Amino acid sequence: SGFAPPTQHVLEKSEVAPSKLTMKLKDAYESLLSFFRPVTCRHKDEQTLIPCHVGEGLNTTECLENKCCPSKTSHELNCYMPFKDNTQLTFRVLVLVAGGFLILGCLPFCCCACLQRSQCVNPLRRANKEVEQIVWKKRAHSEDTYGLL
Repeated sequence: SGFAPPTQHVLEKSEVAPSKLTMKLKDAYESLLSFFRPVTCRHKDEQTLIPCHVGEGLNTTECLENKCCPSKTSHELNCYMPFKDNTQLTFRVLVLVAGGFLILGCLPFCCCACLQRSQCVNPLRRANKEVEQIVWKKRAHSEDTYGLL
């Protein structure tokens, strides 16, 4: 009974993987879009209320599930579309740019610290040929001296 009946279609791995990938890409796209398009339910006096795209007459729970704003005061609309939050967008972009500049500012110091220890990049880390020959001669001389003892 571990086998599927012949009338049922059995999904293979290649059929399942693209749908999961598209769902992950869609979720990533939506979160990125919501980061750069922040909205708020704070109503200013000069802003006109636009009814929610789902319809009118929604209760608070249905309104929030459809990403709309429930009305707290006695407006004509019980549920309205959220407004663009330019202040929040400015703050997010400012933090993102400051973080980018911080990373770009620290990058040269990190690269210099890593490359300074490298013998292939830093010529001062390489042994001088003359000094290396002197060291080899002294080692050979000391081996000869200790070898006689």
